[in-house]
Amino acid sequence: MFFFMIRIGVSVLACAIAALTGIVLIPYLKKIHFGQTILEIGPKWHKGKQGTPIMGGFMFIIGSIIATAAGYTVYRAFFLDITNADVNANAFRLLACILFAAAFSALGFADDYIKAVKKQNLGLNPKQKMIFQFLFSVAFLWVLYLLGDKSTEIDLMFVKFDIGIFYYPVMILFIIYVSNAVNLTDGVDGLCASVTVITMLAFTTICMLLGDYEVSMFSIAIAGGCLGFLVWNLHPAKCFMGDTGSMFLGGAFIGIGLTTHNHLLIILVGIVYVLEALSVVIQVSYFKITAKIHYKKTGEKGKGKRIFKMSPIHHHFEMCGFSEYKIVITFSLAALIACAGAVVLQYAAAQ
Repeated sequence: MFFFMIRIGVSVLACAIAALTGIVLIPYLKKIHFGQTILEIGPKWHKGKQGTPIMGGFMFIIGSIIATAAGYTVYRAFFLDITNADVNANAFRLLACILFAAAFSALGFADDYIKAVKKQNLGLNPKQKMIFQFLFSVAFLWVLYLLGDKSTEIDLMFVKFDIGIFYYPVMILFIIYVSNAVNLTDGVDGLCASVTVITMLAFTTICMLLGDYEVSMFSIAIAGGCLGFLVWNLHPAKCFMGDTGSMFLGGAFIGIGLTTHNHLLIILVGIVYVLEALSVVIQVSYFKITAKIHYKKTGEKGKGKRIFKMSPIHHHFEMCGFSEYKIVITFSLAALIACAGAVVLQYAAAQ
């Protein structure tokens, strides 16, 4: 019961810190003119969001880290034997997840800073992002290896297969895909934060079923922090999380997920993120293929076809007439169903 109360306290503390931080942070971001530049190719009604402060992700970053530190301090002081090697390994695993998320957030901050100062919506170029994401991914997998996760199995629960040394390059690509998928989900007021509340609650439950109580504190703290952030981010948003926030959430999601070493659960829990990124892959691939076919027939360039009205897919629904509230509710329900399925699977596996 006390473990449960600690986690409730962690989530409430993170929520309160995130919500209260907005009182100070938003006016400051407005004062230094750190506002969003809206792309011309986006929905026309998004032009009204021009200048909305970015880097609001600092609210839940600060809240989740402080709350995790406070919760873990209480947990370690009263319930853990600090002479136990496993206890310290779990502590380092928690620290690795936090630092991994922070590293991705730093990359997102650099991206946001370029956008805010140069008033460009593109920020860092894809090559620069990919290089740093690759390095961060290698470092995280190396730390997990040192902490005892030396398995090279792809675990899909119903089937497991060992791919040996190829596990690591596959996981690097997986980390980059999923972390960027979270980033792509941040395109409608309240969407990414709402979905993340659900995914982090699911990971909290899964980690507790696995006995990884330390990491579960970080996930519940992020859930609470995102709730506090939604006070300022629900439509009409008073601030955006920016890449500072979405990259932090991406790093945290895949970092926490990989500590479970269950790849099917990561996909199920993060199904909304996965499909958001997949919609972009499908859209771009189909456009390039059809453009190439059209060029061979007519000699005209840039005349490809599109499957969706716009990608990521939340913009397709937006272009179809869905309100931002309806998109958030629909996608959150999809996340809730998938996460419930993932928790049930893990519970069944634990019996």
